[in-house]
Amino acid sequence: MEKGTLAKRSGRIFNNAELGAEKIILVNTGSPDPNFLYVTGFTSGLFEYSYLILEKTKAKLLTSILEYDTAAAQKQKGLEIIKIEKSETLREFLKKEVEGIRIGINGEFLPYNIYSALKERYNPASITDISGALSKARLVKDEKEIANISKAASITKWALMLIQKEFKEGMTEAELASKFDSLCLSMGSQGASFRTIVCFGKNAALPHHYPDDTKLKPGDLILIDAGSLFNNYASDMTRTFLFNKEGIEPRDLAKIEEIIKVVKTAQVMAIRSIKPGMKGKEVDKIARDHIESFDGGKYKGRFIHSLGHSLGLEVHDGPGFSPGEETVIKEGMVITVEPGIYINGFCGVRIEDDVLITKDGASVL
Repeated sequence: MEKGTLAKRSGRIFNNAELGAEKIILVNTGSPDPNFLYVTGFTSGLFEYSYLILEKTKAKLLTSILEYDTAAAQKQKGLEIIKIEKSETLREFLKKEVEGIRIGINGEFLPYNIYSALKERYNPASITDISGALSKARLVKDEKEIANISKAASITKWALMLIQKEFKEGMTEAELASKFDSLCLSMGSQGASFRTIVCFGKNAALPHHYPDDTKLKPGDLILIDAGSLFNNYASDMTRTFLFNKEGIEPRDLAKIEEIIKVVKTAQVMAIRSIKPGMKGKEVDKIARDHIESFDGGKYKGRFIHSLGHSLGLEVHDGPGFSPGEETVIKEGMVITVEPGIYINGFCGVRIEDDVLITKDGASVL
């Protein structure tokens, strides 16, 4: 992380925290709170049940002897790392830091038992859920974040091209998902950013179908929705392929190819329309109107999810493009664009890319 980034990111959070928290307490569980990763910039270490006490320009990390050296190796200016060897030491330190203070917490992540302990054991003046402010602060990405997302996107994009060599009649969805994940790892991914979705044939009409023992047969659609992690930042892409189209009845093939064209056109129209200052719902409407009005409305009601979501440390990293989304698009946001058409019992088509909002429009990563 570049010099001064911790102060910039924590300052951004406090500027968005409208309810007047003097300190923010971020507590990891078995996995780190994404906001812990955002502020510290750490790319390695588990930091289970470590506490980050955040102020506007500085932070204290309370961590175990197991993680101390890992933290010290990644320490940034403004971060004080405190080794906690006994639970009594942790309680004493938290008492001193929290008592009588207005604190903010990430209510979307913090377990109830830890919230209760903070409230009853350490006597803060107040506890406020500032999860909205945390999410808002992370919407616009800095150069380092954009570079990490771009690398994750590049890995996924290459894997989606190369995986086509692995398509074989009789293989299962689960087998193809495993091959895809291995391919991403071989290209430098830390792992999947979410459980890889692979759908054969009619399963593609189910947007969140997870791979099972369904076997690939001639004439099947293959839908792959997957993402990679790079330095904890996520990508999320979808491609829909036709396997051995000679196995499809001509009438069905013509309909499937039409659906693919309609979806791709909707995606291109939406991406080309994006400009900073637009609202998320305005971009969604462009793609949705194209799909729902095509050929007299033959696909009306078949686009059954939002056009996209913000991308970052989490796959769903905040708002994006949806019918009711009032968020104003800003330069530096990274958002997915993923129109789809789903016809239960027949087929499903989704095409998804990750786009960076620029000063002039949007750039596909």
